[in-house]
Amino acid sequence: MTAGELIRELVTWQAAGWLRPLDLAFARFLHEADAEVAPDLLLAAALLSRLEADGHSALPLDDLAGSVADLLDWPTEALNALSSALAARPLQPLQPSTWRQARVVEIDPVDAAGATPLVVSGGRLALRRHWRDEARIAEALRARAGEPLPVDEHLAGDWLARLFPARAGAGIDWQQHAGEVALRGRYTLVTGGPGTGKTWTAARLLVLLQVLRGDHGAGSAALPPLRVGLAAPTGKAAARLKQSLQQALQGLRPALGPLAAQALDPWAEQLPPARTLHALLGTRPGTRRFRHDAANPLPLDLLFVDEASMVHLDLMARLLEALPPQARLVLLGDPHQLASVEAGAVLADLCDAPLLAPRTVALRESRRFQGDIGALAQAVHADDGDASLALLRAADSTAVALNVPQTAADLLPLAVEGYRAMLAALQGINSPAERAPAERAQAALQAFEGFRLLCGLREGPWGVEGLNAAVEAALADAGLLPRRRGEWYTGRPVMLLRNQPALGLFNGDIGLVLPGDDGTPRVWFAEGEALRAVAVGRLEQVQTAFAMTVHKSQGSEFGHVTLVLPSDDGPLLTRELVYTGLTRARERFTLVAPEPALFARAVGRRMRRLGGLKDRLLR
Repeated sequence: MTAGELIRELVTWQAAGWLRPLDLAFARFLHEADAEVAPDLLLAAALLSRLEADGHSALPLDDLAGSVADLLDWPTEALNALSSALAARPLQPLQPSTWRQARVVEIDPVDAAGATPLVVSGGRLALRRHWRDEARIAEALRARAGEPLPVDEHLAGDWLARLFPARAGAGIDWQQHAGEVALRGRYTLVTGGPGTGKTWTAARLLVLLQVLRGDHGAGSAALPPLRVGLAAPTGKAAARLKQSLQQALQGLRPALGPLAAQALDPWAEQLPPARTLHALLGTRPGTRRFRHDAANPLPLDLLFVDEASMVHLDLMARLLEALPPQARLVLLGDPHQLASVEAGAVLADLCDAPLLAPRTVALRESRRFQGDIGALAQAVHADDGDASLALLRAADSTAVALNVPQTAADLLPLAVEGYRAMLAALQGINSPAERAPAERAQAALQAFEGFRLLCGLREGPWGVEGLNAAVEAALADAGLLPRRRGEWYTGRPVMLLRNQPALGLFNGDIGLVLPGDDGTPRVWFAEGEALRAVAVGRLEQVQTAFAMTVHKSQGSEFGHVTLVLPSDDGPLLTRELVYTGLTRARERFTLVAPEPALFARAVGRRMRRLGGLKDRLLR
C-alpha cells in the first residue's frame, strides 16, 4: 500500500464517519509536505488526530489497533478495516525506525527547538505542540518542587495551631498539613471531592502565607499585602472561588480575636478579582498567544487555581511559563472528576507523580455530602456499580431518585417542574408589581441554579441537542415560555461556545435572555453578585442551555441535578462522568436511565487519557 492508496482509504473512513474531516486533512497535509512519507506514519498520524479529539495527547506505537479499539467508539466494520490496513505491507508492523528520513517527524532524541509537526518519544507518536507542553510542565514543576524553603518553625507552629485548631479524635489534620506544605515550597496541590474543604483550606493558606512573610518569618504588620491571583478555568468557577474564600475569611475573624487585624486586614476591603485563566493571562484576540509569558510574567506572589482538573496541557504550560519563579502556586481540584475537554489529564498525572507526592495533600472528609447523596458518591468513587445502582433503587428519600423512562419524552414533566421557578421569576409571576429587568434577571438567574439537566452525550434524543429542543417545546406547551418567534426569546438560557475576551465572556458562560430597559433583547450574565447585560448581536456563538453536558457543568453547583444517560452504551460513559454529574448536586440528585444497567457499567469503567506527562515527571 502506497501513501496515496492509504489516503484514498482514509477518505472512505472519513465518509463513513470513523474519522473527522480534520483527521483526513492532517494526513493530506503530511503527504503534501513529504511526498515520500511512509504510509504507516500517515495512518498513525490520522489516528492520533482522531484520538486528540477525545483528549489524548500521544499514541502508543506498540499496539496501535488495540489502543484504537479500546478508546474509540468504532463499529466492528471500522476495526476490521483498521486491521486490514495494518496487515497490508509495509504497515505491519509499524516501523518508526524507517521514519527517520521523513521531513514531518522527529524521532528520539527530540530537539526542543525542532519544527516537525510530529515527534516520536518514549515509544509514542505525538503532536510536537503537546510534546513541548508536557516537557515545559514537567520542567516547571520539577523546579518548583525542589528544595524546601526556610521557615521560622516556632512562629509557623503558632499560626498553624490558630488557623487549624485541633479536633478531638480527628487523626491527621490534612488541612493543617496543607498549610505546612504551602509554607515550605512554591508548589502545593490540594485535592479532594466537593465539601472536603479545599477553599476553606485555601483561605487559611492565604492568611498563613501573609503573616509569615519575610526571610525569617516576620509578621505582616509592616508589609504590604501579597500580590494574590484567584483563577479558575471558567467564570462560574472563578466567582465561586472568590465567594468561598470571602466567607471563609469572615469566619476566621472571631477565632483569631486580637490577631485578626494583623491576619485579615490585608483582605478587609476585598479580595483581588477572581478571573478565568484566559483573562488572567491576557488573551490576544486572533492569536494563541497571551499577554503574560516568560518575558512578561504575572505580577503575583501567590496564585490559587481552582477546578484544576479542567486545565488542559496547553493552558497549564502557558500558566507555568507566565508565573514568576519566586511566586507560590496552589492548585485545588478533584482528580476523580472529568478531565479537560482538550488534550491531557494534567491533574490526574500530577497526582500520580512520585516527584510531586510530598507537595500533594488529599482531603478526605466531605462535610457537604452526607446521607443518601454522600453514600452514593462514595459507592461511585469506589467503582462499585452494583452497589451504586442498589442505593438508587432502595432510596426512600427525596435526596436521590431513579427515573427509568421508556422514551426521552417521558422525562419532560420533570424538566418542566424543574424550570418552573426560574421562568416564573423571569416573567414576574408571583410579583405584586412589574419589576425592573435587572431585578427579574437576578431572581431568574438565582432560580436557574436550582435545577439543571446534565447529559452524558451531546447528540441524540437523550443528548443535549435533542433535549434542549424537546424541553423548549414542553415549556411552551405548559405556558411557561412564549411560542418561539425567533432566536432571542424571553426566558431562553444560552451558553457561550467560544471565548469572547473583549466582552469579558468565555466558553461555558451561561446567561438568560430578557429585554433591557429599552425593550431590546439582551443576555444577562451573573458575575458574582453583580449583573451585566450584553446585546444579543455581540454574542458570536451560543446554544440553548436547558440541558448541558456534564463536561460543561464542571465548576458549577445546582440545587437539583438530573443526570440523563443514553439508552446505548459507549466509551464516554465512565465513572468520572457519573461522579462529576452527581457531585454537581447540592440537595437532590435524580438519575434518568432508560437502561439502568448502563449506569452500573459506567461506574465500573474508568476514563483513560493517553499521554506522556506522567513519564516526563519520572525523568
